[in-house]
Amino acid sequence: MAGDKATGKANITPLRPRRPCPECGKPSTRETYPFCSARCKAIDLNRWFSGAYVIPVTEDEERPDEGDPQSG
Repeated sequence: MAGDKATGKANITPLRPRRPCPECGKPSTRETYPFCSARCKAIDLNRWFSGAYVIPVTEDEERPDEGDPQSG
C-alpha cells in the first residue's frame, strides 16, 4: 500500500475537486455535494419543483419533414 513512510498515512486522492456551493458560494461538503448543506440542496430542489429552472424553447413555424411531401 502506497503511503508516507514517515507518518504512516496513506496518500488519499479526493474523489471530486472542491467547488463552491451553487447557492451560496461556501465550500461544498461530501455529504451534500455539490452543495454546502442540506438547506442549500433543498432550496435548489424547490426551484426545480416550482419550475424556476426551465430551458427556453422556440417553436419553428414548420418542420422540414412535415412541409415537404417528397422527403418521406
